[in-house]
Amino acid sequence: MAARTQYDPATLVALDKAHVWHPFTYMKDYVESDPVIIARGEGVRLQDIHGRWYYDGVSSIWLNVHGHRVPAIDRAIIAQLGEIAHSTLLGQANVPSILLADRLVRIAPPGLTRVFYSDSGATAVEIALKMAIQYWANLGEPRRRRILGFSHNYHGDTLGAMAVAPDEIFHWPFLGLLPEHPRAPYPYCYRCPLEKAHPGCQMACLAVVEETVARHRDELAAVIIEPVEGAGGIIPAPPGYLRAIRELCDRYNLLLIVDEVATGFGRTGTLFACEQEGITPDILTLGKGLTGGYLPVAATLTTERIYTAFLGERRHALYHGHSYTGNQLGCAAALANLDLIEETGLIASLPPKIEQVAAALAPLRDHPYVGDVRQKGLMVGIELVADRKTRRPFPWEAQAGYRVAWKVRERGMLIRPIGSVVIFMPPLASTREELGEMLQILLAGFDAATEELAKLAGGEG
Repeated sequence: MAARTQYDPATLVALDKAHVWHPFTYMKDYVESDPVIIARGEGVRLQDIHGRWYYDGVSSIWLNVHGHRVPAIDRAIIAQLGEIAHSTLLGQANVPSILLADRLVRIAPPGLTRVFYSDSGATAVEIALKMAIQYWANLGEPRRRRILGFSHNYHGDTLGAMAVAPDEIFHWPFLGLLPEHPRAPYPYCYRCPLEKAHPGCQMACLAVVEETVARHRDELAAVIIEPVEGAGGIIPAPPGYLRAIRELCDRYNLLLIVDEVATGFGRTGTLFACEQEGITPDILTLGKGLTGGYLPVAATLTTERIYTAFLGERRHALYHGHSYTGNQLGCAAALANLDLIEETGLIASLPPKIEQVAAALAPLRDHPYVGDVRQKGLMVGIELVADRKTRRPFPWEAQAGYRVAWKVRERGMLIRPIGSVVIFMPPLASTREELGEMLQILLAGFDAATEELAKLAGGEG
């Protein structure tokens, strides 16, 4: 076999700009920039084609758990490759997918007994929505086909996922195509739509959710929620909120879908965010960290009650699937990832790291253009504002977060903000020393960006 042709960095940059259409990227700016092209990884760092090393400050978009080139996961994939890379799960099974399903059921919130595989968080959500709607249709209640979602939540970019979390900026050409679902305000305490303050508010926003549920109860199939609003700005729900939503769904006989694609596998400090509220959803979506950040595998878990509703007439089956559903290589990586989480005591190691991050970020609360510092486990969102007193935001077009990200990149770490929210989400296995270095770089990036942020804010602060 001929060796792969080696290209010099300039050629790779030119080919990238000529042919690759990048996700969630304004390509006009991208082709005018000096892009980072990753060549390899080692531990919690990434190396570009010029030989420069960077800390992976967002876990390669919230995926990575143990770092890159992890020997145990590498070996698991190589061993599986020696058996078979892929065979279909349509009407037949494979060994790693069976073992992984059993493992997921044993570690998931109690009562979740069935696993439906897919290949991304968005597809896991699509399956959850179809399960919920068809569940009621199979029971003879086809009117119940609406899903209550929350403002600013993000569940993916397929049409169904967009429909329960439409966004005027990202989804504007498609809004007219999407079925209308009722929505309730997510508890965004820094910018509370009820103009109240937590905890004195006693979560008054829950009353708004219940009013919406009561108004649409005859047509609602389920409620879908993120325990931590991810792409909406890393906004954790207040303690007790998720449990209250579970109780609300029980009162109104609705299914609860909890989207833990971003929060699962330790990101919030426990294996699943649901654990912290002591609840079991009717449907749980998982992805991202499932394979440790190695391969695209997602899963939708549900209860025996829901599963049995699909066992009636032949037309009651869930006719949904993907070509690579239950891929053996991905399932092998996921099993190795779960082994490592247990063997290394990863979850038990997180509390001091979480405290370290919180302590290091405390000075940012006094930064002239930082309005809010939000943290749940090792998920951090730092919201930039043009005016701290009035909480006046920077305009979306200004992409204020990138002013910080560029300064951080110059100092040796890669992060990806969302608008005016700077996100820091290091690999969970980062050592205390590595976290310390990453946090120093992050703080230095904020300091270095202050002058540019002042210009964006019009000199106000």
